[in-house]
Amino acid sequence: MSAQAPSAVILIRAERFMPNPATAADNAFQRDVPTGKAPDAVSRAALAEMDALAEALRAVGVRVHVFADEDHTRPDSVFPNNWLSTHAGGYVAVYPMYASNRRHERRADVLELLKSDYRVQAIVDYSGLEPDGIFLEGTGAMVLDHVSRVAYTARSHRADIAVLERFCTDFGYEPMGFDAVDSGGVPVYHTNVIACIGTDVAMIALEMIPDEQRREQVRERLSVTGRTIVELTEEQIREFAGNAVELCGRTPEGRRRYVMAMSARARRSLRPEQISVIEESCEIIAVDIPTIELAGGSVRCMIAGVHLDRRPTADAEPTAAVEAIDENAETIDGQDLFVEG
Repeated sequence: MSAQAPSAVILIRAERFMPNPATAADNAFQRDVPTGKAPDAVSRAALAEMDALAEALRAVGVRVHVFADEDHTRPDSVFPNNWLSTHAGGYVAVYPMYASNRRHERRADVLELLKSDYRVQAIVDYSGLEPDGIFLEGTGAMVLDHVSRVAYTARSHRADIAVLERFCTDFGYEPMGFDAVDSGGVPVYHTNVIACIGTDVAMIALEMIPDEQRREQVRERLSVTGRTIVELTEEQIREFAGNAVELCGRTPEGRRRYVMAMSARARRSLRPEQISVIEESCEIIAVDIPTIELAGGSVRCMIAGVHLDRRPTADAEPTAAVEAIDENAETIDGQDLFVEG
């Protein structure tokens, strides 16, 4: 398994989808549903887009765990990366969410699947910070370099720097916070709309970091492992070019296959020379998701990567020691982790 590119993902198949009114104020990427399009038609279109993404990922050998969501009160549940992240060594993080109507997206069945299929040692739950008005929306708020152990984070009320530093202490990352704004001075609501870090390539809109010194520090830190940086423009960011994710699939022969998953809209915004650089290390997998993108997120937001070791298959029984660790995975710092699902 690649340190940066997970070979398994979690997707939420939401039966009811609609751009969330509670997040419209600070998500400059969010758009209204076209006039005259009925809610049922919007949901059907979004379901078809979710299924197309799952199919495209499976086709390149990525393991896909799909969870159905029949709760009609969760308009953004298709974006699980905001409440959940997983980490090498058997660690899982659960995050505090800014919009109150998103907080019941956290699901016990997702966590139980992780514990049953993967080796989970501890679940660190930060959701108890929500009553204090302190938020850190997972790998939306942070773009994680799992190789160099750096957490790149654009400051916003969805990304509290104090919680970022706490996360970094708990999980062994270096915090790298910065301001990022569009040409109108509007802060970027989530870091993962302007940056994507792969194993050998990073895509980022450095021009949206106004502090020149900090911009160069980010550039230098990203390239220290030899990564090639693809600089994105603000116009490309508005087309969701930064909201991509590298995954590790398998060829039919069983060889590793690195892919960069993004939306078809995002791929269309890339210049030929940018595509060439990306394809030196990854195959681009592009899926058309125009309905889901109305909610202000794209393919990266839809994917919660699984960076955990898989349990042995049925024909290779786990040791008693491993079973004891997994069955007693502790919850740290949480209120009631297994919230309404």
